[in-house]
Amino acid sequence: MRQQQFEARYAGLWQHIEQTLSRLEKPGERHTTPPALSAAEFPAAYRRLCHHLALARQRGYSLDLVEQLNALVLRGHRQLYQYRPPLLPRLLYFVREGFPQAVRAQWRWHLASALAFVLSLAFAWILVAMQPDMAYSVLGESMTLSLEDMYGDSTLSDGRDSGDDLTMFGYYIYNNIGIAFRTFAGGLAFGIGALFVMVFNGGFFGAAAGHIVHIGASDNFFTFVVAHGAPELTAIVLAGGAGLKLGVAVLAPGPVSRLAALRHAARATVPVMYGVFFMLLLAAFIEAFWSPRDLPAAVKYTVGGLSWALVALYLFAGGRRRAPL
Repeated sequence: MRQQQFEARYAGLWQHIEQTLSRLEKPGERHTTPPALSAAEFPAAYRRLCHHLALARQRGYSLDLVEQLNALVLRGHRQLYQYRPPLLPRLLYFVREGFPQAVRAQWRWHLASALAFVLSLAFAWILVAMQPDMAYSVLGESMTLSLEDMYGDSTLSDGRDSGDDLTMFGYYIYNNIGIAFRTFAGGLAFGIGALFVMVFNGGFFGAAAGHIVHIGASDNFFTFVVAHGAPELTAIVLAGGAGLKLGVAVLAPGPVSRLAALRHAARATVPVMYGVFFMLLLAAFIEAFWSPRDLPAAVKYTVGGLSWALVALYLFAGGRRRAPL
């Protein structure tokens, strides 16, 4: 059967299921509008809908139709089986397995994002190392002087109390999540926005690191950034990868419409962005309460190295199920 005939034959049933689900999902309207399907009729209609979804997949009907039917099946399943797992177990499952699995499923986009960041970082660092005055051109005079003021001192936590740490914690969350969201949303401009943010941030960090090394304050700088840099920079790279996936969906949607391709890409990338926000929250906590502490450099570098190793291990091994014995 052709798809058009299939849709024409069963569209009425799908519409009745859609109307019934809309009514069930809005408790306030349950007693004000009549149901399209009665409680006795709905289970049988749901079984037919599941059969239609299986047929649509088997016959290779369009992605739009399969997604439409799949969405109805999921909504129907939620109404038939009202069990809602508690929020905390769902969050723990997502952190333990869902997020690293979502990252690995899109590893090509994250690799492209990482290359854009690392290559621009290396280029700017080498450029400033060869021509130190270039730091003023890349960073701007005020930012360059600000970096010198911040990292030129031997003690980063002078005059800083717990209230300041809490204030900076809020500031870091606001700033980092803003960057991640702009990177992700920038992908909608055919991926160019996401790519630009990655190149800009890589170049900025490379120029800053090159200048700090040039003025001889490298220990202050690297002991400050090494621990929180692991979740923070990784999260920004992942946001860039998610943005690139959105951009390619808009640029080259393939056999489906741009809107359908974008919806599909968004469903795949939203879990990554949830994880990105979680990592940025962790980064802000470390940056506010650990990074400014005046401790021996060996301790800071050891903790920083562990931080990078744990992030890499988590994203590589998290959520991988053991093969049955």
